[in-house]
Amino acid sequence: MATATFSLPLYHFSSARRRFPIPDPHSPLKICCSGSGDGSKSRESLFQFKKEINYVACGILAAWAVTAASPVIAAGQRLPPLSTEPNRCEKAFVGNTIGQANGVYDKPIDLRFCDYSNDKSNLKGKSLAAALMSDAKFDGADMTEVVMSKAYAVGASFKGVDFSNAVLDRVNFGKANLKGAVFKNTVLSGSTFDEAQLEDATFEDTIIGYIDLQKICRNTSISPDGRAELGCR
Repeated sequence: MATATFSLPLYHFSSARRRFPIPDPHSPLKICCSGSGDGSKSRESLFQFKKEINYVACGILAAWAVTAASPVIAAGQRLPPLSTEPNRCEKAFVGNTIGQANGVYDKPIDLRFCDYSNDKSNLKGKSLAAALMSDAKFDGADMTEVVMSKAYAVGASFKGVDFSNAVLDRVNFGKANLKGAVFKNTVLSGSTFDEAQLEDATFEDTIIGYIDLQKICRNTSISPDGRAELGCR
């Protein structure tokens, strides 16, 4: 019978700093390995076992170090600087023909702070996938059949906009003004409306997932008729 014992330091989290593990040298973890048979084989097996333990321990510590040191990308994500192109607002009349619903583009369509109020022809049916629309004005515009997948429309104004037959999946409408907007036969799956104004908006035959429906129904600005069309409970 061959027996060997070696110690590994335990880690604990202090009450003052819970993020970083502190080694406690006074609390070793003893690992005993034993085996029967030829002594040389036992020593060889023990040596191999210790090597594997070291690899595992190093892997765990390396993974912890990377996790602790690397920030969460989504939390620190920032919008790109405002485009300085003189005709950037007119890019909406052409749209994004690359990627479309996947939100892939060779260059982002930057429509921030642009004014398209009452535009009845230039935006209809355009692909504005992944467009940057924050603080832009689309009041009264005809945006039927438009594709706005993954667009960023935080704080934008869409008062009275007709979104009939449009694809508006995964759009961020946070704090947007959507009073009187028409979402007839519109795809809204994955879109968010946190703190958006949805008074008098219509949702006839809207296509939306169950979880997304629960989220939008929490918006208290939706009128009773709009809640009925959505099926809010």
